[in-house]
Amino acid sequence: MLSLQEISDRMEIQQAMVDYATAIDTRDYDALDRIFTADAYIDYRAMGGADGRYPQIKRWLAETLQRFPRYYHLVSNVSLQIEGDSARSRIVCFNPMVAEMEGKRQVMFFGLWYLDRWVRTADGWRLCERIEEKCFDFNLPPGVHAGD
Repeated sequence: MLSLQEISDRMEIQQAMVDYATAIDTRDYDALDRIFTADAYIDYRAMGGADGRYPQIKRWLAETLQRFPRYYHLVSNVSLQIEGDSARSRIVCFNPMVAEMEGKRQVMFFGLWYLDRWVRTADGWRLCERIEEKCFDFNLPPGVHAGD
């Protein structure tokens, strides 16, 4: 049976997962400050992105995602292991994106997992590491590459 603390921890972490997707999808990149630690390591290379520390990746997201007029991140199937003040999670993400190339719009699809490490801070649970693991991509326009 889960303790009240573990139920609370799980709910807080799962809400942070949804808050991450919402921040990205609404282009509210400053909201990510409440999701990541200041020195978090983020690796989006599996899907053709960048890797680095949080401040660098936050800037990269703001610059890169403006090229896509529409997209969303559907997150689910949370696997979560909590050990004291640290946790690990694996979460599925389905990410359709509209690409605009030479005046034409094309919808491409990405399937991936986020492999995360969490830490409890004075301000609550924060991601200290996020690594993407590729499952699939589909219908990428010419010139768009999703890492392998």
